[in-house]
Amino acid sequence: MSLMQRVEKAQKGAAEQPPSANLPVPVMAPSVGPAKSSPGREELLREVRIRLQTEIVSAFHDLLDVPQAEVRERIGGIVDGVISRHDFAVTRDERLRLIEEMVHDVTGFGPLEPLLADESITEVMVNGPSHIYIERAGKIERIESVFLNDEHVLRVIDRIIAPLGRRIDESSPRVDARLPDGSRVNAIIEPLSLVGPVITVRKFATKPYTIDDLVRFGTATPEMFDFVKVCIEARLNLFVSGGTGSGKTTTLNVLSSFIPNDERIVTIEDAAELQLRQEHVITLEARPPNLEGEGEITIRNLLRNAMHMRPDRIIVGECRAGEALDMLQAMNSGQDGSLSTGHANSPKDMLRRLETMILMTGYDLPMRAIREQMASAIDLIVHTARLKDGTRKIVNITEVYGIDDDEILTQDIFVFEQRDYVDGKIIGELKPTGVRPTFMAQFKKNGIALPPGEFGIPPEDPDKPDRSLKSRLNTGDGTLVSIAKVLGVGAGKTVTAGGMVYVSSVGPVDPATSYLAGGTVKEQTRQCMVNLKAHLEAAGSSLEKIVLANWALRDPSEFDLFNEEWVRWFPADAPIGQLTMLPPMQRRAGFRVSLGVIAEA
Repeated sequence: MSLMQRVEKAQKGAAEQPPSANLPVPVMAPSVGPAKSSPGREELLREVRIRLQTEIVSAFHDLLDVPQAEVRERIGGIVDGVISRHDFAVTRDERLRLIEEMVHDVTGFGPLEPLLADESITEVMVNGPSHIYIERAGKIERIESVFLNDEHVLRVIDRIIAPLGRRIDESSPRVDARLPDGSRVNAIIEPLSLVGPVITVRKFATKPYTIDDLVRFGTATPEMFDFVKVCIEARLNLFVSGGTGSGKTTTLNVLSSFIPNDERIVTIEDAAELQLRQEHVITLEARPPNLEGEGEITIRNLLRNAMHMRPDRIIVGECRAGEALDMLQAMNSGQDGSLSTGHANSPKDMLRRLETMILMTGYDLPMRAIREQMASAIDLIVHTARLKDGTRKIVNITEVYGIDDDEILTQDIFVFEQRDYVDGKIIGELKPTGVRPTFMAQFKKNGIALPPGEFGIPPEDPDKPDRSLKSRLNTGDGTLVSIAKVLGVGAGKTVTAGGMVYVSSVGPVDPATSYLAGGTVKEQTRQCMVNLKAHLEAAGSSLEKIVLANWALRDPSEFDLFNEEWVRWFPADAPIGQLTMLPPMQRRAGFRVSLGVIAEA
């Protein structure tokens, strides 16, 4: 039985119920509605509505064919007919109210219509027919408006999802959709919901919020938006994290406005919500399965397709599952400056959630490999939160700057500092932490002039120049140096004493460029041997005079691969040695191997 058939059947049943049936009473326009009627009047109006609903359902399809300008007149006739036939005594204002409600039922979304039109309301929550809540100014409150019954709610859900080709029934009892204005809708019905049909509408402003709006709301200061603006212009990869209802999508929408107008942008979402104002934007939307359970197109499918569309940047509305892996790969393979969001309680929690999402792909990836991809791909996490007073703010701007001994390295650049709590309002601001990001040189590299004082970030220390610790950011004009050079590791140390030469900490760094020679253990071992040979010969020794070696590996399971390259350098028997683990600083620099030896002088 179709949804409309179920509704019509239920409405016929409702018409046969006696007037005393225990049904909720709709009271429209909760924000500016009429004065509350007496219980007796509400009982009368409830009975009128029951009769009208039956009439409207039976005439529903005919009313849809009527020109929009005539709908109100036709519905007025139905209302007058019902009032006359049953001899209902209603006032003029009550009659006009009844007509307005029925018009909303036919041409709009019933009791939701005035709530959706109220710009002060940011969220609408229907918990069954008789409980409707709204969010206004960050606070949730219950309102008087209600639906007649479950079937009344189901009819509104059907009006929302039918134009999108989506469905909801016992076999598929939940659905995500969007309203014509872009507002996001989630609906869930029995048997999953035990309180009746549930609708949640996340409203979006008719006019997209701007930086000025968010500054006025206190989300962040103009200086902070200026900082994030130059980060996006410098093509840093950015995640917006936060809890449910913290303003992630709104923040992402505003931040995406900083992308230059001459770039090709591909947006990918479950339900299209982003409102980009650039000219060259391709909007892709995932598709659920059809009635036969076929034809589903996921965000992962769209992400893979987007890679063939020559994007300059990719924006994923939200990473929830395996698409996180595809997003990281896109960020690591030419789509620098991409953006996405994710649910998390803190920036570090966002990284942990991404790990979990990647594991959801089913690929048997080592955790080290997952974290290396994350550390390389993500540059900045902008964390949003809904505070105790209902306000939404950016509370952290956190840099992801590398990996150290399997731990992703992060540092807060800006943190929200609460100073006081006055009259139910949190007083505070986003302040610099005194930490200088490692990517500051990227701004100059991209020709971006920073304001005096550089957003309150400490000035560059001549002894510790700005250097990104990511190889992805260390390519191009040669003005940046390698991680190994920044950390001061891999060059090797030589000491001659007592007729012996001691060489230690020889890493896989090409001395001509200061960059790693390769990514595999065999490539790095080969460069280590070249460097070791040069050290020994400079001290008057050679590879043939080695008497003892020390091999430091990141992963002991790679010893056989390392040994294949090691023995190749010795025409006779290769020297014996001992195996140790790489120290943290060399691991952080990306080493898979380093060498130390004792040789005859």
